[in-house]
Amino acid sequence: MTSAELLTRFLLQRPASAHRLALAGLKPAAVLIPLVERPEGLHLLLTRRSAALRHHPGQISFPGGRQDPEDRDLIHTALRETEEELGIPPSQIRIIGSLTPLNTVSRYDVLPVLAMLDPGYGLTLSQDEVAQAFEVPLAHVLDPGQHIALSLPRADGRHTIYWIPWEQSFIWGATASMIRQLAQHISA
Repeated sequence: MTSAELLTRFLLQRPASAHRLALAGLKPAAVLIPLVERPEGLHLLLTRRSAALRHHPGQISFPGGRQDPEDRDLIHTALRETEEELGIPPSQIRIIGSLTPLNTVSRYDVLPVLAMLDPGYGLTLSQDEVAQAFEVPLAHVLDPGQHIALSLPRADGRHTIYWIPWEQSFIWGATASMIRQLAQHISA
């Protein structure tokens, strides 16, 4: 898939409302789903969270976090967090659109913001938050054959968690759910 093909899917979809309110009891947050066009196709930029973090240490994730009171909107949140975590300034990011917000078990209402990165982006990782940043071919993570479902019992019924293998790791949880949502959106 090329960036032109991907953009066609999102051109008619406006980015999320600038002042979207989170559902009752959930904290508003946003992540950036950063795509990079390479000669061999689109790649997805992911991070591995620092092992020193209290929440989700060592997990593979998108750059992002909770909305700060001074953020204009959730898109600004995604851009600010990407610059804080990875050192990529908003001038190297082009927003394409957004996916449906995801409510997480950790009580966040997360807006996934899809964007294209300048292929020559540079990284300055926040040592407090990010242990590693790496690119994965988009075709790999969008392939439904790579999505492993695990259904677990919960008080309100069953909960399905998805896992996507990559090299010696797994992309799972909210990050894998957002990737699945992107795959469904593109294939629709």
